[in-house]
Amino acid sequence: MKNNKTKLFSLTSKDFIVESFSGSGAGGQHKNRHPNCIRIKHKESGTSAQCTKHRSLHQNKQEAFLNLTKDTKFKLWLNQKIGEVIHGQESIEEKVKDSMRLCNLKIEGFSVVKDKWEKIK
Repeated sequence: MKNNKTKLFSLTSKDFIVESFSGSGAGGQHKNRHPNCIRIKHKESGTSAQCTKHRSLHQNKQEAFLNLTKDTKFKLWLNQKIGEVIHGQESIEEKVKDSMRLCNLKIEGFSVVKDKWEKIK
Protein backbone atom coordinates (compact mmCIF):
# COMPACT_ATOMS: atom_id res chain seq x y z
CA MET A 1 0.00 0.00 0.00
CA LYS A 2 1.39 3.36 -1.04
CA ASN A 3 1.50 6.17 1.51
CA ASN A 4 0.01 9.33 -0.06
CA LYS A 5 1.18 12.27 1.99
CA THR A 6 0.78 15.83 0.86
CA LYS A 7 2.73 18.76 2.24
CA LEU A 8 0.47 21.43 3.70
CA PHE A 9 3.27 23.95 4.31
CA SER A 10 6.92 23.89 5.22
CA LEU A 11 9.13 25.55 7.77
CA THR A 12 12.63 26.57 6.71
CA SER A 13 15.61 28.05 8.47
CA LYS A 14 14.28 31.50 7.52
CA ASP A 15 11.36 30.93 9.92
CA PHE A 16 13.71 30.60 12.92
CA ILE A 17 16.33 32.65 14.69
CA VAL A 18 19.14 30.31 15.76
CA GLU A 19 21.80 31.62 18.14
CA SER A 20 24.71 29.74 19.62
CA PHE A 21 26.47 30.78 22.81
CA SER A 22 29.05 29.50 25.28
CA GLY A 23 27.73 27.57 28.21
CA SER A 24 28.70 27.67 31.84
CA GLY A 25 28.90 25.24 34.69
CA ALA A 26 29.82 21.56 34.48
CA GLY A 27 31.22 20.30 31.19
CA GLY A 28 34.79 21.45 31.28
CA GLN A 29 36.69 23.86 29.09
CA HIS A 30 35.08 22.63 25.87
CA LYS A 31 31.62 23.70 27.01
CA ASN A 32 32.79 26.98 28.55
CA ARG A 33 35.05 28.15 25.71
CA HIS A 34 33.11 27.05 22.64
CA PRO A 35 29.72 28.32 21.47
CA ASN A 36 28.05 24.92 21.61
CA CYS A 37 24.83 25.87 23.44
CA ILE A 38 21.85 26.84 21.30
CA ARG A 39 18.80 29.10 21.49
CA ILE A 40 16.09 28.81 18.84
CA LYS A 41 13.16 31.17 18.33
CA HIS A 42 10.27 30.66 15.91
CA LYS A 43 9.51 34.13 14.55
CA GLU A 44 5.83 33.72 13.71
CA SER A 45 4.64 32.02 16.90
CA GLY A 46 7.12 33.73 19.23
CA THR A 47 8.07 30.38 20.77
CA SER A 48 11.64 29.85 21.91
CA ALA A 49 13.67 26.97 23.31
CA GLN A 50 17.26 26.46 24.29
CA CYS A 51 19.53 23.59 25.19
CA THR A 52 22.82 23.67 27.09
CA LYS A 53 22.80 20.05 28.17
CA HIS A 54 25.35 18.49 25.80
CA ARG A 55 28.91 19.34 24.80
CA SER A 56 28.00 18.97 21.13
CA LEU A 57 26.34 21.83 19.23
CA HIS A 58 24.56 19.32 16.99
CA GLN A 59 23.02 17.43 19.94
CA ASN A 60 21.96 20.67 21.60
CA LYS A 61 20.36 21.88 18.36
CA GLN A 62 18.39 18.65 17.96
CA GLU A 63 17.12 18.76 21.52
CA ALA A 64 16.25 22.48 21.32
CA PHE A 65 14.16 21.88 18.17
CA LEU A 66 12.47 18.93 19.87
CA ASN A 67 11.68 21.08 22.93
CA LEU A 68 10.34 23.84 20.67
CA THR A 69 7.92 21.44 18.96
CA LYS A 70 6.65 20.22 22.35
CA ASP A 71 5.84 23.77 23.51
CA THR A 72 2.11 24.50 23.89
CA LYS A 73 2.36 27.90 22.21
CA PHE A 74 4.02 26.34 19.14
CA LYS A 75 1.39 23.56 19.01
CA LEU A 76 -1.41 26.14 19.06
CA TRP A 77 0.25 28.08 16.23
CA LEU A 78 0.73 24.85 14.26
CA ASN A 79 -2.92 23.84 14.66
CA GLN A 80 -4.06 27.31 13.57
CA LYS A 81 -1.77 27.20 10.53
CA ILE A 82 -3.02 23.73 9.54
CA GLY A 83 -6.63 24.93 9.93
CA GLU A 84 -5.93 27.91 7.68
CA VAL A 85 -4.42 25.70 4.99
CA ILE A 86 -7.05 22.94 5.12
CA HIS A 87 -10.19 24.99 5.68
CA GLY A 88 -9.09 28.27 4.16
CA GLN A 89 -9.91 30.02 7.41
CA GLU A 90 -9.40 33.72 7.60
CA SER A 91 -7.32 35.16 10.35
CA ILE A 92 -9.17 36.57 13.35
CA GLU A 93 -8.28 40.12 12.29
CA GLU A 94 -9.87 39.56 8.86
CA LYS A 95 -13.04 38.13 10.44
CA VAL A 96 -13.36 41.10 12.79
CA LYS A 97 -12.72 43.58 9.98
CA ASP A 98 -15.37 41.88 7.82
CA SER A 99 -17.96 41.85 10.60
CA MET A 100 -17.34 45.53 11.41
CA ARG A 101 -18.44 46.79 7.98
CA LEU A 102 -21.24 49.36 8.16
CA CYS A 103 -23.77 47.03 6.49
CA ASN A 104 -23.29 44.56 9.38
CA LEU A 105 -23.61 47.12 12.17
CA LYS A 106 -26.76 48.36 13.84
CA ILE A 107 -26.18 51.83 15.24
CA GLU A 108 -28.69 53.21 17.74
CA GLY A 109 -28.95 56.43 19.66
CA PHE A 110 -31.11 57.50 22.57
CA SER A 111 -33.80 60.04 21.68
CA VAL A 112 -34.54 62.33 24.59
CA VAL A 113 -37.68 63.61 22.86
CA LYS A 114 -39.19 60.12 22.36
CA ASP A 115 -37.49 58.71 25.47
CA LYS A 116 -36.32 55.57 23.67
CA TRP A 117 -33.48 54.09 21.61
CA GLU A 118 -33.77 54.57 17.84
CA LYS A 119 -31.84 53.35 14.84
CA ILE A 120 -29.48 55.98 13.41
CA LYS A 121 -29.17 56.07 9.64
